Amino acid sequence: MNIKDFFQQLLKDKNHSYSLRELVVAILLLVLIISWVGQQFFNKPVSDNMFFTFASLIASGCFGYSFEKNSSPGCHPPQS
Repeated sequence: MNIKDFFQQLLKDKNHSYSLRELVVAILLLVLIISWVGQQFFNKPVSDNMFFTFASLIASGCFGYSFEKNSSPGCHPPQS
């Protein structure tokens, strides 16, 4: 798997379609990592409120992903 395929799969939801939620979570994760690197290595202060806001938005996106239902055929449990 090359890097392009990795990022394409990263931005897809459980139904294998592109989702804005995955894009927003990926952007927020990138911003969080950049702000951490800036704070650790370049002494650029990032307020705690911003850091925790980014982290909580990422967590809420992941939490929403856990509730998402997969609509692929054959993935549903048998109904009685």
